[in-house]
Amino acid sequence: MAAGALFFDEADRVLLVEPSYKDYRDVPGGYVEEGESPLQACVREIREELGIAPRIGRLLVVDWAPNPGEGDKVLYLFDGGRLSADSRQRITLQADEIRGYGFHPAERLPELTIPRLVRRITAGIQARANGVTAYLEHGNSLETGG
Repeated sequence: MAAGALFFDEADRVLLVEPSYKDYRDVPGGYVEEGESPLQACVREIREELGIAPRIGRLLVVDWAPNPGEGDKVLYLFDGGRLSADSRQRITLQADEIRGYGFHPAERLPELTIPRLVRRITAGIQARANGVTAYLEHGNSLETGG
């Protein structure tokens, strides 16, 4: 299991981090440790990666992600809300894991990260706007009915 958060600035751009161990941008967050809830993991990972402890809001997305190399994962995406200018100024990156960060418009996501994460983030933005929680499989929503 892994958990992360969507953070936004005043222009509704999404915060993405640049992990040193990946060749694409990601949302801040990470793996859930033994005995830890997804929400607790999200709070801990945000504190470790960004050096801040904003209030983490409701669950936006649950995504089942099959991975033949690492095993199936369940990924939780929480609402981190809008980061104030003060919170943004206090960001201190975990230097051994995070090279940088930035806020990006949703329409630029496909050029910044991998397709399944684009789908997950987009579902999270929609869930946040609609007051719902999205269930995804490999970043895809399931159609109901026949």
